[in-house]
Order: sequence, then structure tokens, then C-alpha cells
Amino acid sequence: MKKILILAFILSLAILGMAQPDRWQQRVKYVMNIDMNVQTNQFTGKQKLEYWNNSPDTLTRVFYHLYFNAFQPGSMMDTRSRRQGGVNGPSGRSDWDQRVKDRIINLKPDEIGYQKIVSLKMNGRPQNFKVLETILEVQLDKPILPKSKVTFDMEFVAQVPLQIRRSGRDNPTSKVRYSMTQWYPKLCEYDYEGWHPTPYVAREFYGVWGDFDVSISIDKKYIIGGTGYLQNANQIGYGYEDAKAKVNRPAGEKITWRFIAPNVHDFAWAADPDFIHKSRKVRDSLTLHLLYKPTNATAASWEKVLDDAEKALPLIEKTFGHYPYKQFSFIHGGDGGMEYPMATLCIGPGAWLHEWLHNWYYGMLGTNESLYGWMDEGFTTYAEDRVQAFLDGNNGFAYEGTYRAYISLAKSGKEEPLTTHADHYNLNSAYGAAVYSKGGVFMEQLGYIVGAPVRDKILLEYYRQWRFKHPNANDFIRIAEKVSDMKLDWYKEYWVYSVKTIDYAIDSLWEEGGKTKVRISRTGLMPMPVDLQITFKDGAKELHYVPLNLMFGEKPAEDPVIPRKVYDAWKWTHSTYTVETSRKLTDFTVVEIDPSLRMADIERKNNKLELKW
Repeated sequence: MKKILILAFILSLAILGMAQPDRWQQRVKYVMNIDMNVQTNQFTGKQKLEYWNNSPDTLTRVFYHLYFNAFQPGSMMDTRSRRQGGVNGPSGRSDWDQRVKDRIINLKPDEIGYQKIVSLKMNGRPQNFKVLETILEVQLDKPILPKSKVTFDMEFVAQVPLQIRRSGRDNPTSKVRYSMTQWYPKLCEYDYEGWHPTPYVAREFYGVWGDFDVSISIDKKYIIGGTGYLQNANQIGYGYEDAKAKVNRPAGEKITWRFIAPNVHDFAWAADPDFIHKSRKVRDSLTLHLLYKPTNATAASWEKVLDDAEKALPLIEKTFGHYPYKQFSFIHGGDGGMEYPMATLCIGPGAWLHEWLHNWYYGMLGTNESLYGWMDEGFTTYAEDRVQAFLDGNNGFAYEGTYRAYISLAKSGKEEPLTTHADHYNLNSAYGAAVYSKGGVFMEQLGYIVGAPVRDKILLEYYRQWRFKHPNANDFIRIAEKVSDMKLDWYKEYWVYSVKTIDYAIDSLWEEGGKTKVRISRTGLMPMPVDLQITFKDGAKELHYVPLNLMFGEKPAEDPVIPRKVYDAWKWTHSTYTVETSRKLTDFTVVEIDPSLRMADIERKNNKLELKW
């Protein structure tokens, strides 16, 4: 018996050790020295990478991303894109990504992108590796033990491709010379699910948090903006220098820009000799930078970005969490809009807000976008709608476009579950409507389920507990459950794992036993709690609230003016539910399910009944 008790105690300790309530994170430190040739569009790089294996696992190999290799004829990105041109999306039109189309296959040798590894050593010893297009697989001569650190030294050469998708050079619209994103060999993430060596076919990213020390030697006429803090500003100038400082550029054709970026998972930059650089200190600890060329938008529209950003920042931080870095750069780039730590690259000023807000969900929370793209793009879309409404002075329902895009997808027959890997959606258009729009609806609809003030508490608690920890969908739901004191796993399972839709209707009204009764029917396969509002001839209103039994709770009253009656929970197996009021039927003027419009009912026309007596 004593041996059994000892064994049970040891096993319990082991289980507690495996629980890992605070998941471990790998850690990196990059030191890179880059020499750019603006005539050949090629550069050489030396990279020292310190890698901390904080996992409980022994690693026998590592992987790097080589993103530029996607921009070669016959690559996975090229082949996938040309395939999309031959299929139709929900609208019946070709599913091309208009930025990519069949452009890659037509690139000439001096227009393609590549990253070639010249040498790679671990702790001074040469390592065997093989290039698998956009992934570098390294077979280690000695394993990396748990809780240990190694140092990789790499030399590489690269060529910047013509601008096609995100990174590249010489976009004919913006005329920005270099958009340097996904530009260096980047170590793949290893987490509790293992390695993530995701081939690059144009979608999302996932990276290891760490520190970057990046020196870029380039023609001294070029102006750079990007991630990190410029260390030699008084040597560089171009608006970065200290007030009243004398700029002292060294002799020669080139100058070296040195940036330090702490606790980020990527590093991006852009360069052009004609950038206009503006900056604004919005508080002692934060300066906003703007770098643009007035080629496809006016200077006034670009510079309004700084005004709007300064105006929006207090609301953003109050709602989504504190911005912890000392700078952010809005940069004119070569492709739509794309987010990076401390920086965003946008082809025009219209995309600045969405990309900036990514720095909360992409930048600080860092969910694996390939697996949970809706938690990045969707949550950011929600934040964008909310902040844009503030900037516009819009006090109405701010999410109409996002809901409309989701409902159109749901009705198209082309929808796939949000659990689909970002690269594996059959259609570009279905991917966009799912992760951006359905993901955005998720957050506003959560406010309908738990109450908007509770949802806002969830947002801040999620930020507080999970920033810099790569949360997944269940991590978010558990925060939401703890804050709301409700069960919400059903919401995740229906909304994320399935393509079932919501459809409630007003079935019938009648008088019986001195009461007026309203029967509600559910024809959609996704159950929800229901707000039913009745408006009477005298202008009075009543709210009849029916929680869902799967919630094991109820949301607090949101409107202190309208009286609310709370009913027993609606069992999800039952297709109808009846509510009642003491008012006469002839007193009714309007009966409406969800007057707030937050429930994503795909057929709202049967949600509202107007009575004209």
C-alpha cells in the first residue's frame, strides 16, 4: 500500500508539471548585418541567431522560412495562384488574387526573388541543410536539449523580387523602391504543437518572440522606415535626428542604419530616396512616424493619418490594451496593407487603421495566424469597425459591412469552417469573408451573448493574460467564460468548427388567458439566446430575454430604461419558444428579434413584424 501511495504521489506531481498553465515560449535574438546594392537589387547578409529552447523537448532539427523563394516560376505560390484563376468564387467571377494572378511565372531572372544560404553553423560547427523552396530544413549534428541555448551563424545572399505580394520592389502604383518584408531567413516557430514549417503560398505568418539588432548598409540617398528604434539618428538625419542636432553623415556612397527592436516576432523595413518623413510625439514614451511618397494619394491625405492616429490612440488603449513600444511607423509600401511589429506598410493611406490595430492581435498576442487567422484578421476587423466609427462620429451600428460580407458567404454555399488552415481554403474570396468578416462578427456577436460591457472586460483580460504568449481559440474562450461566468464552448464549436447558421423568426401572436403570447421559432441549425423587443402604441417597450440552456447563465441587462423579463433557458433541442406579456395584442405596433442587429441572423426579414391596426 505504501508503494502505491508513493507512486500515486509521483504521478500527481508529474501531471501538475505537465499542466503548464503558463505555456513556455521559445526565444530568439537576431543580430543581422545587411549590405544592399540598389543597382542590382541584391543584398548580402550575416545573421547571428541565439536560440533558447525553453520547451521540454529535445530538438534534432530546426527550420527556417525563406520567403523570397516563393517569387520564382513554378513555385507553390505561383502554382496555387494560377489554379485560383481557373475557379470561380461566390460571385461567379474568377478567384484570382488580383495582385498575384499569373505574374510570378513571367518573372525574368533579374526580377525573381531568392534567398540562398552560403553557410550555416551551430555553436561554430557547420550544419547539414536542404532547401525545400520556402523552407530550410537543418539536420543538427547535436540535439538542442531542453532549457538550453545555441547560437547559429549564417551567411546568405538574396535578390529582391519585383513587387507582387507583400514584399518586393518598384511597385508601379506607389513607386516605392523597396518593401522589405519576409526578407531574411527567419526561424520557424516551435510551440506546444511542434514545429510550424509552413510553406509560403501568400497567406499568414507565425514567429518567435525575441530581440532584433539590424544594421542595413544602403545608398545614403535612401530613407528607411520600419520596425525598431534607430540607434544612430544623428548620423542618419532625414528627420530622425534630435532637435537642434547637427547631422554628421560619414563619407562614402553608403550609410549604415542600425535598428534595435525588443520583444517582437518579426522585423520589416521599407526604403526609398524620395520618402517624405513626418513624426509626431504623442506622449513622452511614444513617437509616431509617417513615411510616404505623394504618388497615388495627396500629401494631405497621408498626413491626416497622424492626426487620426493621435485622436484614436486613447480609445484603442482603453479598449484593447496599452501599446508598449516607443515608436510606430506608418509607411508607404508596395502592396495593399500589411502589418508588422512597430510598423505597417500600406499602398495608400486608407488601410492605416486596420494594419495599425493588427499590432495588438498580430503583434502583441501573436496567435498562429495560419491556424487561427480569424483571431487575428477577424478581431482586427472588429477593432477597425469600432475605432473608425469613433473617428467618424458614428453612434449607430458600425459593423453592417462586416455582417453583410459574412451573411453573403454563408448563403453562397462556399463557406468552410474557421478551423481551416489559412493556406488550405479552396477559395481566396471564401477565406477573406471567413477570417475577416465572420471573425469580426464573432466579437461583436459575443457582446450580444454576454453583454457589451462584459465583452469589453473580456478584451482587456485577454490582452492582460495572453499578450506575448501565442493564445489559441480555447484560451480566448476560457477567458471569456471566466469573465462572464457563463459557458461559451458551444459558441466556439458552432461558430468556429461548423458552418451552421442562425435563423430565428416570429412565428405567431395570439391572446390567451388574459395574456398576449408571442411564439419564436428557430429554423437555423445554430442556437442562440434571444432578445425579443415589443413596442406599443403609447411608445412603451418591453424586452423579453430568453437565455440558451448551453450558457448556464444570463447576460446582465444592457438598457436601464427598457424593462426586461428573463425567461427559463431555451433548450437547444426545441425549435420553438413562447413569451408573453400582459398588454393587449391590439396595443402592439412592432415585435422584433434582436433590435440591436448584433445576432448574425441570415434572414432578418422574418425577425421583425410591424402591426398596423
